[in-house]
Amino acid sequence: MPTPEPATVAADLRTAMGKLARRVKHEDRIPHGQVAVLGVLDRDGAMTTSDLAADQRVRPQSMARAVGLLMEQGLVVRRAHPTDGRKSLVDLSEVGRAALKAERDRRADWLARAIDLELTPEEQRQLAHSVVLMERLTAY
Repeated sequence: MPTPEPATVAADLRTAMGKLARRVKHEDRIPHGQVAVLGVLDRDGAMTTSDLAADQRVRPQSMARAVGLLMEQGLVVRRAHPTDGRKSLVDLSEVGRAALKAERDRRADWLARAIDLELTPEEQRQLAHSVVLMERLTAY
C-alpha cells in the first residue's frame, strides 16, 4: 500500500478527531461552555472574568453571565484579587472540581468502553502507538 500524502492524512485526521471529540462531549452533563470554563480554571488557576472571556474568545458580558450561572450552581467562587481591589478572581469550588472530574471520568469511561468493544487487540495496539505519534505532533 502506498504512503498517503501528508495533506490527505491531515485532513482525514482532523475530521476524525473532530467527530470523536464531539461524540465524547456528548457524554457531558454540564453544558460544553461551562465545562470549558471549569477546565480553564482547573488548568490555569483563578482568573478574572475578563481574562476568562479573552481565553474563551467571548465578550466579557457573556462570560459574566456564564460565571453567574456557575456561581448559582456552586461550581465556582469569587474572591478578592490579591493586588487590585477593583477586581475579583473566579476560581473552582470543591463542588466544581468534583463536577469537572466526573465529566472527565465519564468521557474517559465512554472512550475506554468504545475502544474495548469496537477495536481488535491489534487495532488497540495501533491506536496506542498513534497516541504517541499525535503527542509528537503537538510538540511541533
